[in-house]
Amino acid sequence: MITNIRRPFRVLIADDDADDVQLTKECFTENQLLIDVNDVSDGQKLIEHLNEIKKTSNATTLPQLILLDLNMPRKSGFEVLKEIKEDEVLRKIPVIILSTSKASKDIEKAYELGASCFVTKPHTMTEWCDKMGKLGRFWLECVRVAE
Repeated sequence: MITNIRRPFRVLIADDDADDVQLTKECFTENQLLIDVNDVSDGQKLIEHLNEIKKTSNATTLPQLILLDLNMPRKSGFEVLKEIKEDEVLRKIPVIILSTSKASKDIEKAYELGASCFVTKPHTMTEWCDKMGKLGRFWLECVRVAE
């Protein structure tokens, strides 16, 4: 008999707001999503983390999805997105911009640089968990990603 063993979906959150990171993790758990979450607090750390995985592992340990804030120290989300999409290995990772911005210029620039989608951060915990549940289910249940 063949069994389909689901492995946790690998998500990397890049956000300098520790409360937003914690809330996102809690919402994934609350929504009973099988997600393995790692996080970094700035854009430079994100690039270093991804490059370290590339050096020491194979592509099966890279994140399958990145949630990227735009306004971070050391390297902005735009700078990081540009670097990811210029890298032959990393460009395959879907990147979701998760930002407080609603500015058209930010949304347009994110898509021009190769973002998979742009999500505005919700204001309440209920909205946050609802949105993270929908987002998680979409990427887990509807979309095929590289493993």
